[in-house]
Amino acid sequence: MGLSVTISAADARDAEHILKLQYLCYQSEAELYGDWSIEPLTQTLDALRAELAEGYGLVARLGDEVVASVRARLDEDGTVRIAKLIVHPRMQRHGLGSRLLDGIERHFAAADETASSAETAAAKRFQLFTGHRSEVNLRLYRSRGYEQVGTRELGPKLTLVTLEKAA
Repeated sequence: MGLSVTISAADARDAEHILKLQYLCYQSEAELYGDWSIEPLTQTLDALRAELAEGYGLVARLGDEVVASVRARLDEDGTVRIAKLIVHPRMQRHGLGSRLLDGIERHFAAADETASSAETAAAKRFQLFTGHRSEVNLRLYRSRGYEQVGTRELGPKLTLVTLEKAA
């Protein structure tokens, strides 16, 4: 009998596993852009732990192995900034990315319903970014209702595409 993938909140105990998976997953992005100095490949374990502490993260597990993850945080202006959606290469094209995006969106929608306006800003929009050549990522985000709202050139090889959708 096969194992099923479970999704749960990430915590500091997951940080090392997430960092290793992040390094594996961003190799293809680094190769695509010819830049191995991108932040996901240079991020420290302490910085990742800080991201988890300051925001909210999800992990997908196949048995005990972390096979996918995503992180997000809510800004004061109501923008949920989604970052570092990663899926192990052998687990891609099975809907895990969509499930993680749905989970992040549900989490912040539920937080809106239970929090008073004095405690936190309400989620007004979800926003994420990817590189202009990352067609698989762009296709996924567009299929989930995200629309391009801007671009920012980071250098001759990389333009970031910002996408968002209403909460």
